[in-house]
Amino acid sequence: MASLVEIADLVGALRPEIAPEVVRVSSIETATPATLVFATDAATLDTALRSEAGGILTKSVLLEGADIDANDPRLLRVKDPRYAFALAAKFLSTSENDSDDAPKVHATAVLGKDVRLGKRTRIGPHVVIGDGVTLGDDCIVLANVTIYSGTTIGDRVLVQAGAVLGATGFGYARNGETGEYIAFPQQGALIIEEDVEIGANTTIDRGALGETRIGRGTKVDNLVHIAHNCVVGRNVVIAAQTGISGSCTIEDGAILGGQVGLGEHAHVGPGVILGGGAGVLSHKKVHGPGQVFWGRPARPLKQYLRDLARLSRG
Repeated sequence: MASLVEIADLVGALRPEIAPEVVRVSSIETATPATLVFATDAATLDTALRSEAGGILTKSVLLEGADIDANDPRLLRVKDPRYAFALAAKFLSTSENDSDDAPKVHATAVLGKDVRLGKRTRIGPHVVIGDGVTLGDDCIVLANVTIYSGTTIGDRVLVQAGAVLGATGFGYARNGETGEYIAFPQQGALIIEEDVEIGANTTIDRGALGETRIGRGTKVDNLVHIAHNCVVGRNVVIAAQTGISGSCTIEDGAILGGQVGLGEHAHVGPGVILGGGAGVLSHKKVHGPGQVFWGRPARPLKQYLRDLARLSRG
């Protein structure tokens, strides 16, 4: 529970004169005096104002010249209502636990020796955590997650159900005479920095001899595989069914669409956008902040569309 004054301070809005308390966020259709909603256009704002919502996040520009009561005490004016709504939702979901710093571990979870859990961290049912693993404060690890030894997780990390973190990578040495494969040592570390979110049934392997690292604020969707020795920068977004081979580098702010594939040692530059199904070949680089790449092999979007047009004419 929080007052609208607290929410206003959190999202950078002017403090309202009247400060009712809200306990959660909701859709406009299900709003009550104890919920917070958001509106990004005039029609939605009109519906929100006619609802019972206790607080409404919206843009100042929507109030200019509109036939509404701009002094409605429920209104919180922000630059981006959708982002502010998400920020408020996170704050409301955690504020109830602020008074209890002890981590919470489900009775069916299995923790190895010397596992360290930060304040308010929650471990769900049937989770298995290996020896020596460290998790920071305010982490949430949901059902059936497996975290191998050699993994370090920062504060405020969310791990969805079924994820596997720190497993050994898929690396082998081949006997040139007999064709026999033997496992290459996979004894490195996995480092997951603060504010990372990891989707259901995603797998992230530990480093072989060094480390695999997932940078702060990165969001990984369901069913993603990140292989050994990869370095993923800060605030990267990786959508479902993406496969990232060993020793790849993905720099800050990159966006990888669904079913993207990276060959080993591929390099994705800062701010690059790889469209769904794009593929970057082994040892290749794609660079250009904000530039969109598509196709297999991935190339700038305009080039990809030209190539597609030539194929259709042929």
